[in-house]
Amino acid sequence: MDLRVLGSFGGDSPTCRMTSFLIDGVVVVDAGAITRALTIDEQRRVRHVLVSHTHMDHTATLPFLIENIFGTHPDPVSIYCAKRVLGAVRRHLFNNDTWPDFTRIPDHLEPSVRFHEIVAEQPFEISGLPGGDLEVTAVPVNHIVPTTGFVLRQAGSSIIFTSDTGPTERIWEVANTTPDLRAVITECSFPNRLQAVADISLHLTPATLAIELAKLHRDVPVLIYHFKPPYVDELRSELASAVTGRWIEELVQDRTYSF
Repeated sequence: MDLRVLGSFGGDSPTCRMTSFLIDGVVVVDAGAITRALTIDEQRRVRHVLVSHTHMDHTATLPFLIENIFGTHPDPVSIYCAKRVLGAVRRHLFNNDTWPDFTRIPDHLEPSVRFHEIVAEQPFEISGLPGGDLEVTAVPVNHIVPTTGFVLRQAGSSIIFTSDTGPTERIWEVANTTPDLRAVITECSFPNRLQAVADISLHLTPATLAIELAKLHRDVPVLIYHFKPPYVDELRSELASAVTGRWIEELVQDRTYSF
């Protein structure tokens, strides 16, 4: 599995792109930076988008992607998300007010976008990827809006993306029982001095991340994303001392990881 980091931050600045990962050039996990990181030709290759939740740093470029590749492929782009996420994406993004409703363009029989509801812990496959079929399993996590992480499995290797979460349980249980787990991507958003903000918004600080990682009983790399841009240097410093005895590193924007 080749995973290209299009954006790895929890906010936007000239050097910090919002959350978005590209698998094998075809599948995007969250849509914070698709059109900011990919050329038009690269965007045209995208056929599937997994959406973990509705916050703007995970959905902002989805409408622009659909407009940019409109009419260039006979099949619609497939967007996958849990039921409550799906409803909110349709209601707030493709509603003809915020952006045209591409589920009915050019018409409802031949739309540019097709939504697929995914059910928690029921795996499904996305076929036709260069690296082989991709199995996806959604796992709910504890965030301020309905949110799922994803178990992504291809060619006998799995990674887990927790998406945005505060202290949670089930996804660590799943991680501990995933035999072919190669890495975990999880978040850290605010420095320790903003613990109250993290608690209210259900995000992690270095201190609470250390507590969460104690629930992970697997010796795999832990890749951290979702730094809020104003606190990047502070978070890097705190993470270096908060989590010890584990392979942990910041996810690097624009890098491609192979699992």
